Amino acid sequence: MIAFILRRALLAIPTLIFISFIAFVIIQLPPGDYITAYAAELRHQGEYITEAQEAAMRAQYGLNDPLVVQYWRWISNIVLHGDFGYSLQWNAPVSSLIWDRLAITLAISTLSLVFTWIIAIPVGVYSATRQYSVLDYVFTVFGFLGKGIPDFLLALILLWISFVYLNLNVGGLFSPQFQSAPWSVAKVIDLLQHIWIPLVVLATGGAAGLIRVMRANMLDELGKPYVETAYAQGLSESRVVWSYPVRVALNPFISTVGWALPALFSGDIITAVVLNLPTTGPLLLQALKMQDMYLAGSFILVLSVFTVIGTLISDILLAWFDPRIRYA
Repeated sequence: MIAFILRRALLAIPTLIFISFIAFVIIQLPPGDYITAYAAELRHQGEYITEAQEAAMRAQYGLNDPLVVQYWRWISNIVLHGDFGYSLQWNAPVSSLIWDRLAITLAISTLSLVFTWIIAIPVGVYSATRQYSVLDYVFTVFGFLGKGIPDFLLALILLWISFVYLNLNVGGLFSPQFQSAPWSVAKVIDLLQHIWIPLVVLATGGAAGLIRVMRANMLDELGKPYVETAYAQGLSESRVVWSYPVRVALNPFISTVGWALPALFSGDIITAVVLNLPTTGPLLLQALKMQDMYLAGSFILVLSVFTVIGTLISDILLAWFDPRIRYA
């Protein structure tokens, strides 16, 4: 296992270097740069800056330097000093912008992931062990609806229901009076009144898909000889099901940890925009639109790090759960 982990960890280093460079290049590919986008936005608002001012701003932010020089300055500051650069649009250090929103994003996404697994695993096991029962058909309908309804549409429906029937304005995570207030019991209660909608929206789609995966995997395992042997030895149904086929059927859940970690960071961007959530997703979207290269590049770099770490964790967990993978 040590050799297995070291091999995966060493492969992660060149992968991250390659991804960071490609991301930085892709952000620079559209015509113009941040100053171009900034000048266009000012013109749209009826304000103008001269070409001399544009040139001075490009020199100030180092945008006239070759692409390789800009990349090296950015990545070396990150590696050596932990400095992700300066956001041109927000006129603030990138680190402060990212970490301020990261805690909220992690809280929402982690809770939604936990709810997804709490719902999907037992429901998938029940559907497989009670195939073609009434509840199996009910869960099947839920799965199709959950996968078919877009998250942003479900968010709009829940917003409408909460506003019209529950008399709650649940846009965002806090009411206006609690936005800048220090933490208190009242602020926590206000947060709980708002956070249930993003949790339901994010958990519904994920749970609907994983229920079908869990059910299909369990049906494949329940018919195998080792399950029949366990029943023949007189073991109870719950012990047979949860000790053997469930463990094998959980492999797809474990393998998706590599996707879950970047999802925890980025969140569902469209849903976050609809619900006016102060998470990292909308900030990344705005940075890409404005070609704010240091902010957007830092987001993509952190997402890449989370993806690589998540994949490494998935590999380790899969090797632990299934020893056959260690020799693959």
